Formats: sequence, structure tokens, C-alpha cells
Amino acid sequence: MAKQKKMVEEITSMDEDFVKWYTDIVKKAELMSYSSVKGCMIIQPYGYAIWENIQKILDGRFKELGHENVAMPMLIPESLLQKEKDHVEGFAPEVAWVTHGGSEKLQERLCIRPTSETLFCEHFSHIIHSWRDLPKLYNQWCSVVRWEKTTRPFLRSVEFYWQEGHTMHETAEEAKKETEQMLNVYANFCENDLAIPVIKGQKTEKEKFAGAEATYTIEALMHDGKALQSATSHYFGDGFAKAFDITFQNRENKSEYPHQTSWGISTRIIGGIIMTHGDDNGLVLPPAIAPIQVIIIPIAMHKEGVIDKANEILNELKSICRVKMDTSEQTPGWKFAEYEMKGVPLRLEIGPKDIEKGQCVIVRRDNREKIIVNLENLENEVLRLLEEVRKGIYEKALERRNNMTYTAKNMDEIKEISNSKQGFIKAMWCGSKECEEKLKDELGITSRCIPFHQENISDKCAICGEKAKNMLYWGKAY
Repeated sequence: MAKQKKMVEEITSMDEDFVKWYTDIVKKAELMSYSSVKGCMIIQPYGYAIWENIQKILDGRFKELGHENVAMPMLIPESLLQKEKDHVEGFAPEVAWVTHGGSEKLQERLCIRPTSETLFCEHFSHIIHSWRDLPKLYNQWCSVVRWEKTTRPFLRSVEFYWQEGHTMHETAEEAKKETEQMLNVYANFCENDLAIPVIKGQKTEKEKFAGAEATYTIEALMHDGKALQSATSHYFGDGFAKAFDITFQNRENKSEYPHQTSWGISTRIIGGIIMTHGDDNGLVLPPAIAPIQVIIIPIAMHKEGVIDKANEILNELKSICRVKMDTSEQTPGWKFAEYEMKGVPLRLEIGPKDIEKGQCVIVRRDNREKIIVNLENLENEVLRLLEEVRKGIYEKALERRNNMTYTAKNMDEIKEISNSKQGFIKAMWCGSKECEEKLKDELGITSRCIPFHQENISDKCAICGEKAKNMLYWGKAY
């Protein structure tokens, strides 16, 4: 198929320079701008509207499952952070400290939260006393700070927004069920709402969250063949409960430690949306989270009746989708390019000839297909086309991932694929940290996950040749 004409020349081609392409899009589409603090970003209204739509969908699903929203402080006393040794060591290089209050030096340093396990645990220790107090199903929407050395908008920044779920349970079985349930919530959200295909699996011991017994992840593949950890869910067992002396009287009236989980998704998923669906003309937004789902462009606005009919359509569509009309003095061509760059799923054009025929033209963002739609059936057609866009971008992303997933049986094959191709590598693994480190040191490849869906590629570890334990997805990652 012939390459389509670029509508936005200011965006660098992704084949020419993927990093520049990404930066061009986040700036040109006005998703963010840089702040005076290195590594921090200002999320602009259009970018924040995407995050608000993500929040709205997920928050509703969390609440359907019984979770309640809370708000914890952003400052953590150093002594509280030190209570869980493994957790502290995992975050130590990224922690930002407050040492002064006004002109006074603080007696104890305060950490700006990199995550909130310790705060939740302190609170749980005060409110959990009996098995009747369980489960505690809490969630928090907030920002956190991690002092990253290398930053990129949305993907990795010093301060970012996220939600963090924290739950306490009577039994290990209940907590493990919660961990898996929340991973499935994220996976369904990514695949059905964001149209991003993901691999579900467990992180290795080396890659798991600091302080967790097990970390589960969903991994997505970007346009450039790099993986993006899109959301995680952690099972903590009773490790934090013991460190923070959280106990409850069980059903036999004996003292016991509760079992804990934590799970989260952040604004980095906006970077994932851009790098999964975007093209050389800008954003391609999944309809579920697009701030504008349909943009109405009146053609020949000066002609009698055009604006009136466009307003009529606007009011009709408001009940079924997020719709906007552009009546600015810019040319139609400029408007087409502008909303193409902003990733609006459907563009609706209406002019004098269309009005005479009782129709309009709808253009899909994902493939630029033009559809003539009878105005009498407009609502049904808009809903149908929004779903077609969702399916279309999902299938395109899935096909790309399948084409960029390779199988390797030994180290030579891993090296050959890594040096000549981009994408996931499926290979067997013996379970040793040494083999993981060898791939990272020699090829810059990390283990992405032990997928729940296992394949028996061979009986030997592809790195060392010893007996294989699992099949892993490997790759370079953001």
C-alpha cells in the first residue's frame, strides 16, 4: 500500500528518529510542556483530559470491586521508611528529602513519597484489630517523586501521577486472589479501552518490586520494539505487617498478621498510548480516553444554514459522545491537520451539498477512510465507527507485536535477534540471576516477565544450556 501523505510536516518521521518523533508529538499536540525543575513536566489541559478519562474508567471499576479512595500525606518520616529494610534499599537512590521547614533544620528528615506502602501500613496498624476489620480495600490517586537521572515526558519523570491500591486481607489466599484480580483489571483496561495488547506474567526475583513476595505485570510492545511495563500488581505476604506490627484477632481469637497487596498504573501509560498507536501525523487516540471523540468541521461556513445544521448535529451527538465543533477562521485543511495531530478518532464534515443530500462525511483517524453517513442514522453510525476505530487500532498493534516477537533456542540466536531486530524475544531460562545479568550486561536486554501462558521451546536454558525452568519474554525496555 502506498505511504499516505503526511499532514503535519513539523513532526519528525518515526523511522528517521523515534525519540524526536515522540517528543514532537507530546509538544505539538500540547500534551505537556517543560517546567523550570529539571525532569518535571507541566501536563497541559489536553494531556490531563486524557489522564482524567483514564482515572474515570479505572476509578469506577475499582469502586465496583469494593475499593475506597483515601488521601495519605506526601511526606514520610525517615524512621517510618526505615522500618522495611528491603523496601528502603530498593528506593534509596531515587528518594528526595526535605531537610528544612522554613529556616529551621528538621530534627528528622522527611521523604517525599516515592510510593506509600509505609504510610498505609502505619495507618493500618491503628485501624485493624479484628478479622471483622478485614479486608481493607484502599486506593489513592496522587503524585509521587522519584529522582530519576534520565527523564522523558510521561515515560519517566521526577514527579508523576498515578493510583496506588493498598489492601489488607485475612488470609494469604484472599490477598493472592486480589493481586491477580487487579492485574486482570489493568489487562482488560489496556486491551479493551486503550486497545493495547499486553502480555500478562510474573516478574523474576531480580525484577520484582522491593519488599514484595511476588510482582505481576502487563508488558506492551511499542512501535520501536521496546517493551513498556504498563501496570503492576504486588503480593507482599505478611512482611510489611510484621515490620509495622499490624496484627488482628483471628476467628479462633488468636493474634495473626494480615496479608497485603499493592497495585498501580501511572501517567506513563499515556506515553504507551502514543508509542503504540501514534503515526507520523501525530496521535491516534483510543476512543474511550480521547478528550474529543468526534470533531465537527463545517465546510463553507459563510453559506446559509451550514452553521445551524452543524449546531444541530453537535447537540444531537452530545448525548452519546464527547463532541466539539470548530468554527474558527482557520481553513478546513488546517483544521483537518490539527485534529489529525491531536488524534481525534472521528472527523465529521458537513457542507451545503451534504445538507442538500441529508448526509455528512465522517473520516476515521486510524486509516483515513471516508464514510458517507445518512443524517437520519447518525448516532448509530458514530457509535459503530468509534468501535471500529478501537478494533482497528488494536488489531494493528497486535499484528505488529506478533511480527516483532521472535523465538531463540540458544545464546547465539538471542545475540543475532538482538543485534538485527527489534521486539520481544521468547527464550527458555534456568531461573538463575546470573543468566539475567549476562543478557543485561552483554546485550542490554532484561527479563520482561514469566508469562502465565507458557510455551516449551526447548528443555535447556537459552543462556547457559542448563535445564530450563520457564519460558520468558526478554527485551529492551523503557
